[in-house]
Amino acid sequence: MNATPVMDRLVGRSMKGSVPLGVHFDVTYRCNERCVHCYLDHEDYGELETPEVKNILTQLAAAGTLMLTFSGGEIFLRKDFFELLEFARSLHFDITLKSNALMITAERAVRLRELGVRQIQISIYSAEPEVHDAITKVRGSFARSLQAIRFLKTQGLHVKIACPLMKQNLSGLRRLRILADELSVPYVIDMTVTPKLDGDTSILAMRNSADELVDVIQDASLRGQATPDDAAESVVGSAVSSGIESDAYDGIPCSAGHNTCYISPYGEVYPCVQMPIPAGNLRRESFEQIWHRSPQFARVRAIREDQLPVCAACNLRKYCERCPGLAHMEGGDLTGAYDRACELAEMKARVAGVANPLSAWHAQSRGKALAVRASGRLVQISQHL
Repeated sequence: MNATPVMDRLVGRSMKGSVPLGVHFDVTYRCNERCVHCYLDHEDYGELETPEVKNILTQLAAAGTLMLTFSGGEIFLRKDFFELLEFARSLHFDITLKSNALMITAERAVRLRELGVRQIQISIYSAEPEVHDAITKVRGSFARSLQAIRFLKTQGLHVKIACPLMKQNLSGLRRLRILADELSVPYVIDMTVTPKLDGDTSILAMRNSADELVDVIQDASLRGQATPDDAAESVVGSAVSSGIESDAYDGIPCSAGHNTCYISPYGEVYPCVQMPIPAGNLRRESFEQIWHRSPQFARVRAIREDQLPVCAACNLRKYCERCPGLAHMEGGDLTGAYDRACELAEMKARVAGVANPLSAWHAQSRGKALAVRASGRLVQISQHL
């Protein structure tokens, strides 16, 4: 979202004071869907119990957290979820929920309104029921999720559709946009399919190539969408991050570890769900200790855009949406480049009219490959002399 002047000042102060303004809290990894692209292990290895979650929420409130996202897994699989939600609201958090909505009934929609939930993000993968259900592996899930959206809308709740693009649903994007308009809900399209948290990269085969995404990249209508406060908001973004934009983030790769973080259902604290670098566990340490004293957070906070060894000098930087977490997971280096970001940046530059765009990383890789081939050729020649 585009930051209002008030939000921009709030973000700036949180950055200066190292305040965890926004926290993404997965309260469970259990799920009633089995989405083909999901990066989670849905087994329960000992989730935080109700008193433990409440204790963590109390610590977050004391640390200055304002925006809290409850996600999963499927949040409503926790039998204590409404108890946790009510407790969180008593601490005055601004709350966003992420859900597949299969368990949202008319009665639960009323309760969510009564508790003052600000936004509910619901995953809809296609306007075609058979495509959506094939992705979730739950027959009838499309109809149930849409019914829940209607329940929530009747209560005046702000609903947002999130749709990660993959090979299975790219061709239906136009119909999904029509569906969102019919439902009168905003939507976010995420071009990212991420590796699993355990490092498994097999699901990356579902990604669309940069060439396949050219129509999405060059569609000007996706770069601005009306929101409830009449601000322009990009439709193409991340279904994971808060999406808050602010000048306070200039000079750093992203907000992760600076004024946002992620907490797992087992109490593990990470800079971001897409940056699986464990900084500590809330069953053994306080949030204050982890946030202010962990070497992992200190390392992330020390990284500056102009110090990135390859990307800082790249001519395509303004077209690039490099994610340090994905750089870590896919390239093995928080400060490094990785192929996916470079491919998309080159495509965006090409769409913008740049002739033969080449990222610094790909130029460097190509130079190394040429040097290796030349070296091999010299060896062959010397052997014949």
